[in-house]
Amino acid sequence: MANIKSSKKAIKVIAKKTEANHEFKARVKNSIKKADKAIAAKDVAAATEAVKEVQKNIDKAVSKGLVKKNTANREKSRLNSKVKDMK
Repeated sequence: MANIKSSKKAIKVIAKKTEANHEFKARVKNSIKKADKAIAAKDVAAATEAVKEVQKNIDKAVSKGLVKKNTANREKSRLNSKVKDMK
């Protein structure tokens, strides 16, 4: 355990940020799963809406530095190609 006051505060701040980042990453993963379910159900309208939501969440994650840009682009590209193949 840290003895210095600033170190104690840093530990609290890091824990808070870690929790927030974890929640946001979970939101991104859940939206991807939702889009995959819509694609599996062959529901074009729902899949299109879900993919838009995924793209929004992934772009926010990239801007926060939670996901690398290339990883985000790869995920978005894969989902878009799945939706395009449905049509």
